[in-house]
Amino acid sequence: MIRILVKLFIKDHDQFDNLEVREKYGRLMSSVGILANISLFMMKFFIGIIVNSISIRADAINNLSDAGSSFISFVSFKLASKPADEDHPFGHARYEAIASFLVATLILMLGFDLLQSSVMTIFSPKEVQFSIVSIGILLLSIFIKFWMYCYNKKYGKLLKASVMEATAMDSLSDVMATSAVLASTLLSYFFHLPLDGYMGVVVAIFILKAGAQVIRNALDELLGKAPDPSFIKQLEEKIMSYEGVLGMHDLIVHNYGPQRTFASVHVEVDGHKDIFSSHDIVDNIERDFQKEFHMSLVVHMDPINTDDELTNELKGFTEGIVRQVDHCLSIHDFRIVSGDTHTNLIFDITVPHHIKDNNTQLQKKIQTLVHEKYPTYYVIITFDRAYISS
Repeated sequence: MIRILVKLFIKDHDQFDNLEVREKYGRLMSSVGILANISLFMMKFFIGIIVNSISIRADAINNLSDAGSSFISFVSFKLASKPADEDHPFGHARYEAIASFLVATLILMLGFDLLQSSVMTIFSPKEVQFSIVSIGILLLSIFIKFWMYCYNKKYGKLLKASVMEATAMDSLSDVMATSAVLASTLLSYFFHLPLDGYMGVVVAIFILKAGAQVIRNALDELLGKAPDPSFIKQLEEKIMSYEGVLGMHDLIVHNYGPQRTFASVHVEVDGHKDIFSSHDIVDNIERDFQKEFHMSLVVHMDPINTDDELTNELKGFTEGIVRQVDHCLSIHDFRIVSGDTHTNLIFDITVPHHIKDNNTQLQKKIQTLVHEKYPTYYVIITFDRAYISS
């Protein structure tokens, strides 16, 4: 059904990178979510009143909050599609992450309220009336929610839309929650067990867990989550594929939403090569990345000396020393300055976040190891934070 709606309402529906198409997808999926959730709320709420079930009524309120979440998604896609302006030069795509955060807040509020009501029902149970209609509605709800999970998961991934992926997670939790309510209804009828309040607690736990996961994902986007390692590997392999590129380091990627990716990288080239030829390589990399990855990449060119035997020998020695301190450390921009009384080894070190030693401690360890072989050699180190790659 969703494919029919997509083909009917979205022109060029296979162009997922098109921002206008993306907005249409968001509005369509949100509209379907609003209609489906309001319908489920009305059916469940009235049945919950008729059969006197707190868990069914709670599940109905859950659907009502989902309708509110879908409305927030609808608005967020409209806001996120706004073009960049002077105050927001990177665009407005992070409105989606803010919308996800609001959706999660609604989910958590609902979960805590339901948990409180369910605990009270455990201590003051009420008889639940069995109805074949309620069973049918719960089964229909499970089917619809699983369908919503599937299409939100699929198109959320294709469109890279965090708010749709949040909706998918919420729908999956609803499937489990409604299944728990269905089990409670059947067990209470056949075994005469007062399970309504307990199943309400189970539903509340599912809701709270889903809300916590959505908040975590939204915060990751707002704070600046590291890109997927496979994507970084793809970028590194692409950069190293250019003839004339001898090495790379300090790759940093900032993501502000679809077609709003900005990055910078240092690329090592032969220092003896014509500077205009090297600059042409840099231009080609930046242009190709814009075309292939829709990424605005700034490349810093680092000329290196590949012919000096002493420099190459000392660089290899220094790399070994640094890895001896910690195998995750790496160096770049290596050069030497020789003097009559001492020699300076000058280089940068990329430090991963998991390393506990501070810069002073690391420099002391490296200096000590260097002095064991070269007492007149000193290290001058610039410490870089490993934002992404080594």
